[in-house]
Amino acid sequence: MFRSPFTLFRALAIAEVVSWTLLIAGLIVRATTGWAPAVTIGGGIHGFVFLSYGATVVLVALNNRWRVAPTLLALLSAIVPYATIPAERWAHRRGMLAGEWRTSSDASASDARWYDRPLAWFLRRPWVLFLALLVLVAAIFAVLLLVGPPGGSH
Repeated sequence: MFRSPFTLFRALAIAEVVSWTLLIAGLIVRATTGWAPAVTIGGGIHGFVFLSYGATVVLVALNNRWRVAPTLLALLSAIVPYATIPAERWAHRRGMLAGEWRTSSDASASDARWYDRPLAWFLRRPWVLFLALLVLVAAIFAVLLLVGPPGGSH
């Protein structure tokens, strides 16, 4: 399904936009009807997708050898509603999403990194990578739920 960094990045950028829409809709429902669970539902979905998008940015950045500034820009785009789509288009136009997954590591390559071997191992086993990222995102999500919502609870 996600045969390239481009397809995965685009899918999560779109999912982040959809999750923003759900959160904003929940806020509108709460403001107009007083039904607070709308924000809980939309906010929970948005929070999980937000973290998943962040994990995707880091994975693609490592695979495609992004520098720190573009990586931070892509991560920060998730904070602004609907900004992940322009960030994805910007990265695509600059060729930052081009290429395939690095499923083999070449220590003699000019752009070799210390993490190439474990990254290639995971990329050759996409279900293991997916489950590992799912567990990581779920753990971070659970910790954030325990901490509480942004701005505290009322």
